[in-house]
Amino acid sequence: MVNLSDKQVVTQRRHWRVRRKVEGSADRPRLSLHFSHKHGYAQCVDDNTGRTLVALSTLDKSLKEQSAKANVAGARLLGDAFGKKAIACGISKVVFDRGARQYHGVLCAFADAVRSHKIDF
Repeated sequence: MVNLSDKQVVTQRRHWRVRRKVEGSADRPRLSLHFSHKHGYAQCVDDNTGRTLVALSTLDKSLKEQSAKANVAGARLLGDAFGKKAIACGISKVVFDRGARQYHGVLCAFADAVRSHKIDF
């Protein structure tokens, strides 16, 4: 049986391993994504200056009316709204930071929805 602290250590190491290879800049910001059990959060970050360029979550008023949650359907809604907001802010290229999660399910649905707005990963 795996101890909870061991799981947290393994998850943290996996996240650091991904972040070593992924770095955002002003030309190509890092698209960071986090899903809790209830909500999803996405943001584009310029790591050189430490600024968040675009941020959106399922707690946003427009997405809350559509009852977006932390499932595949909610990830599609969040990705669609995030793609529109990123294009409006002039972001057309990003580096995808998947964190410690595998690229499937909500991550894949979110990424496909963002790509549908012609944002290059």
